[in-house]
Amino acid sequence: MTDSRSNTTASGLPTRPEDVPAAFAARFNSGDPHAVRELYEERAAFVPESGEAVHGGAEIAAANAPFLALGQPMTVRPRHVYVAGDVALLVVDWEIGTGETRSTATDVVRRGADGFWRYAIDSPFGAAPRSATCSSTSQSSDWV
Repeated sequence: MTDSRSNTTASGLPTRPEDVPAAFAARFNSGDPHAVRELYEERAAFVPESGEAVHGGAEIAAANAPFLALGQPMTVRPRHVYVAGDVALLVVDWEIGTGETRSTATDVVRRGADGFWRYAIDSPFGAAPRSATCSSTSQSSDWV
């Protein structure tokens, strides 16, 4: 779902962090991998469902390729946007097609020197429940 109140430029790059998900969905729905790539910082990280982060344009494009190959539209619904200066944490529900592929992302976006917000960390499955096959990690008792 895109919001008609979104604040993007003619280039489609968002000028507010809350507009990044809608800008991503619009570019994703265009089917243009280059357009999708423009929403990432040069040294961004993408965390696929495996949990193993990839970095840089070519690896991020390769990680996004299977989703683009589905040829189905993406809808997004931002749940939370937390801003601290030029950095923001986004929690976004998303789905591709009629919901066969969906999850809740936890993403970090940053405002660049050009004033546009881009992904620093894109974790599309970041808020999804851990699968039974994932090993659990114990937290230190030193957490305050």
